[in-house]
Amino acid sequence: MKQIELSIQIRSGQGSQKAKILREKGILPAIVYGEDQKPSSVQVLKRDFDRVLRQTAGETGIYHLQVMAGDKKEAELLALLKDTQYDPVSDQVTHLDFLRISMDKEISIKVPIVLKGTAIGLKKPGATLEFMLRELEVQCLPKNIPQHIEIDVTNLDTHQSVHVGDVKLADSVKTKMDPGAAIVAVVFSTREAEPTAAGAEGDAKTEPEVTKEKPKDAAAGAAPAAGAKAAPAAGAKAAPAAKK
Repeated sequence: MKQIELSIQIRSGQGSQKAKILREKGILPAIVYGEDQKPSSVQVLKRDFDRVLRQTAGETGIYHLQVMAGDKKEAELLALLKDTQYDPVSDQVTHLDFLRISMDKEISIKVPIVLKGTAIGLKKPGATLEFMLRELEVQCLPKNIPQHIEIDVTNLDTHQSVHVGDVKLADSVKTKMDPGAAIVAVVFSTREAEPTAAGAEGDAKTEPEVTKEKPKDAAAGAAPAAGAKAAPAAGAKAAPAAKK
């Protein structure tokens, strides 16, 4: 498991206004908690954290934190980066949460999923790869945390998916996630969807139905219902009434 060296400073100021001032100076407010110890307010130089992001490329790692008070080292500790908060407008990092850990205690952590290969189903027109889960939560000792979980999708065809239960984990790593939960699938996009049975039936009925007229002679020669008077033919004058 990769260890990431990072220097942090003890932070004295509290509140959103002081945190804003720190960010304007290129400093990220942060907190360290866990292991039944009191949370500690700290701060990290943004340029140092940006360097770590470039080095790790989003992979999971254990942070070896050097806790400083000015130029004096106060402590060293191992931690995981538990949460990263971002500004909704600029998408810049605004706050960091570190979780203290012990190397002899199992922890629960989300590990990024990385796809390998190109799915065979993507060769079909309109097919697309849909990602349902980008991280897998696992339980293990800190030393056994995988940097990422690799899934080979080369043989994945349309209408097929990879589920949590399909992922092969090391014996020292386990997950409590639903084995039936889908991680990735090859599906058809809405605009390029395959024709459905209903659509096929609609195509088959493109010709209008032909309605045959009843022969006029047959209609004219039809006998009136019992007790009913025959209607006069069109254009015929009505017969004069009989004199009394």
